[in-house]
Amino acid sequence: MIKQSTFMSLKTRAISVICLFSLLTVGSHATAKDAAKGLEIAKEVKARDKGWVDTSAETQMILRNPSGDESIREIRVKTLEVEDDGDKSLTIFDQPRDVAGTAFLSFSKVSGPDDQWIYLPAVKRVKRIATRNKSSPFMGSEFAFEDMASFELEKFTFAYLRDETINGEEAFVVEQIPTDKYSGYTRQIVWVDKSHYRIQKIEFYDRKNDLLKILKPTEYKQYLGKYWRAMRADMENVQTGKSTTLLTSNLEFKTGFEQSDFDKNALRRLR
Repeated sequence: MIKQSTFMSLKTRAISVICLFSLLTVGSHATAKDAAKGLEIAKEVKARDKGWVDTSAETQMILRNPSGDESIREIRVKTLEVEDDGDKSLTIFDQPRDVAGTAFLSFSKVSGPDDQWIYLPAVKRVKRIATRNKSSPFMGSEFAFEDMASFELEKFTFAYLRDETINGEEAFVVEQIPTDKYSGYTRQIVWVDKSHYRIQKIEFYDRKNDLLKILKPTEYKQYLGKYWRAMRADMENVQTGKSTTLLTSNLEFKTGFEQSDFDKNALRRLR
């Protein structure tokens, strides 16, 4: 016969297990709900940026060291929207002389690693960017090679965190975790405004899960009555004190680019 005290102890333990199971069930349900909402927000961001076909722009890249000293690079950027895959982009450096003629070509992928190449005029050869090196700095800037690829849903898992006000805008705060094992980031926290689903801020966390960089896109302009583009993007490395600013001008849409304009074999001949 089980003693009364033993019976009460077993009953208490059973109740505790049931309560713990209930809490875990509620927690997993909430997590699944937040994941679904995070994905829904990300899908809306992507959906609002479809159909732009192609763009060309001039960009100033301003590099700053921790002391505030600046160096400026003049760049031309061409992009092509690719149906059922990631976008293609071509970045050509015109100034200063030490980087003039450098060209970077990126084929973003919906699934699998992106294809990226860079032409270095000093050695007169095209170098493929290895998947393992996508976290390396792009041309000495605070942007990594993986930051230069287009945003694709399949590259992340998502979770809605909370609502918050930023830059005078009501915004969703979403966590996105890269699916690429070679990514330089464990996670990114993204602020998306509710009015137009524009990115207001991104925090990048390194492989130790420490805050590494903060991106702030500003000075948004609308094109073709639909597409929003930030004319300024500031990337600050909070660990080193360095920063990079991208200033976009002369942005044009539907210029008539074709697949042949994004040919890695022609990188050497670009001017």
